[in-house]
Amino acid sequence: MDLQKPAQTPGAEPRVSELRASDADRDRVTDILREALAEGRLTAEEHAERVEGVLHTKTVGELDVYIQDLPAAHARPGPAAAPARPIPGAVPADADASVVAVFSSAVRRGRWRAGRRLHAYAVFGSVEIDLSEAVFEYQQVVIKAVSVFGDVQIRVPENVSLRGTGGGVMGNFEVSTRDSTDSQAPVVYVDGWAVMGNVEARPRRGRFVADILDRVQDKVDHTLRKHLDR
Repeated sequence: MDLQKPAQTPGAEPRVSELRASDADRDRVTDILREALAEGRLTAEEHAERVEGVLHTKTVGELDVYIQDLPAAHARPGPAAAPARPIPGAVPADADASVVAVFSSAVRRGRWRAGRRLHAYAVFGSVEIDLSEAVFEYQQVVIKAVSVFGDVQIRVPENVSLRGTGGGVMGNFEVSTRDSTDSQAPVVYVDGWAVMGNVEARPRRGRFVADILDRVQDKVDHTLRKHLDR
């Protein structure tokens, strides 16, 4: 493929297309190419050639070249504003569930119900919390993550909002802030500290949560029916 790099005027602010591409940008384009292959829009040879090119790109503009002839590249809805943090008392202080690893490892993944609050503690150990297949019964989920000489990894579906507040003491606290395009989508707030350890939260590519409002409404309807049947 021929790459046409845009020229930049000396002293001018760089355009979006001229910004350095991140790993997340490359992952997004790779996902689009994989979907195009599955849909028959690209041959296997074209897909392999474009993926190879994506891995060696340096700017956002160069990435766009590889998907400019695909429909997914022109259907990017803007992010919606995520709901504000829960007001004090809106989310109980007591955790619905806790995941603890002390000189060990602990994992919570698969199909499980995410409550309103979850606590994760890793002390000389590792904790993995994967919400990519979880059932969200509440729109706001708070995760308290504390790592002391340990590692806490949190993964969320790609189409939820993700927020984080915390810090590290000779450690790393990193939350990949994200706004869902759906204002009604779940919002996961990750709070905590990493003391000589690591806390990381980011979306899991290719995983999506759907119909939260339908599930919540079904739960409300079920509760009302139980009261009316009494």
